[in-house]
Amino acid sequence: MANAYVMRTNMSVAIVAMVNHTAIKKEHSDAFNDECPDRNLTELIPFGILAEKYGALRFLGYGMLINSVFAFFVPVAARRGGALGLSAVRFIQGLGEGPIVPCTHALLAKWIPPNERSRMGTAVYSGAQFGTVVSMPLSGLLAEYGFDGGWPSIFYIFGAVGTIWSLAFIKWVYEDPYVHPTIGESERNHINNSLGTTNDMKIPSIPVKSIATSLPFYAILLAHMGHNYGYETLLTELPTYMKQVLKFSLKSNGLLSSLPYLSMWIFSLFISIVADWMISSKRLSLTSTRKIMNSIGQYGPALALIAASYTGCSRFLTLAIITIGVGLNGTIYSGFKINHLDLTPRFACVLMAITNCSANLAGLLAPIAAGNLIHKEPTIAQWQKVFFIAAAVYIFCGTFFNIFSSGKTQAWDNRENDNEDYRVDDHSELQHHPNSEAEHQSNSVPTMPDSLEKAK
Repeated sequence: MANAYVMRTNMSVAIVAMVNHTAIKKEHSDAFNDECPDRNLTELIPFGILAEKYGALRFLGYGMLINSVFAFFVPVAARRGGALGLSAVRFIQGLGEGPIVPCTHALLAKWIPPNERSRMGTAVYSGAQFGTVVSMPLSGLLAEYGFDGGWPSIFYIFGAVGTIWSLAFIKWVYEDPYVHPTIGESERNHINNSLGTTNDMKIPSIPVKSIATSLPFYAILLAHMGHNYGYETLLTELPTYMKQVLKFSLKSNGLLSSLPYLSMWIFSLFISIVADWMISSKRLSLTSTRKIMNSIGQYGPALALIAASYTGCSRFLTLAIITIGVGLNGTIYSGFKINHLDLTPRFACVLMAITNCSANLAGLLAPIAAGNLIHKEPTIAQWQKVFFIAAAVYIFCGTFFNIFSSGKTQAWDNRENDNEDYRVDDHSELQHHPNSEAEHQSNSVPTMPDSLEKAK
């Protein structure tokens, strides 16, 4: 995940050095507002289905390999093909990155026990923030002091790191505990017993109708879409606001620009441990934990956006609010972002593919809405409308999640090899069905799937 986001964010730094600024006409320059004084300051869905059918490992590994290898072609494409050549290479890199999120979800579903999902899922997905924290300042240094003219070294260095990682991943990572050649038997049993999986489990057809009529699924979908819209406003539009209105460019300072990402990475790792403790200690149900974490992750940034609209011309107060808001946003990893695995470990990658694709499209609306509102009029009042809209989206989607989300494994998870007399409760434990004959046999619940029939 860190490698993937390095590939995404390094262009934002490199493009400053790549562009021939003397060739840009004045009428294409950014609009600025004069309310604040100027100062001199140092400045995709198919992969989910394919991963479900053929396994996630190869799609993830080879997708990242494509992304990394084509990074080497960025300087050549930019120099010889101009904007079109560069866009073509970046498009191919994007295709390679497409499988990463849904396939990661598929692997997490096969490897991570329910009471470890918050911290392990967060550790994985917060790699995005870690990659950004590393990429932005290091890309700035490479652009200034690197070889081959500076900025090309950004893509050579990170391309090499990504390629080495991809080859190591393909060689040493395995699809699930059953095919891993060196994993200890006790660990394999612990994982499989926790997940309720067996080696000969069939892959059923995707329950499209059941998913399409599932309110808990729509709770995740809206939460994901609302998050992306708000997140794009926080990390794309607020910096633009600071540049246009406050006359302060975050991108000109690698350290300041990485602060929000650093805040989100650190806080997300901390809060994920708390979330798993809440679940494993049974102080709160899995459903309640997901809702609490998601509320912090969406209501918090909403309040930050509202607060930022009232900071006036205070540059560093606005930056502090961005940092706090983005930091609080990190709890979504223990909220909706991992909730797919709670609903359906078997089809989590498909759900993630759908919600991630939809969320990315929703994220595109943020700059469009902002552009229409502040077009030729980048005033504080107009920008306030941008922030209020994003805050409203956050609050609405977070509230919808609180009402309709669930931490229970859904009936349409369709575990064909599981005994019908058992279901999964809100703490991800096997529980007797009221009509089960086993209810008269024993008060204890078997934990291994192959023992269910015997117990009955």
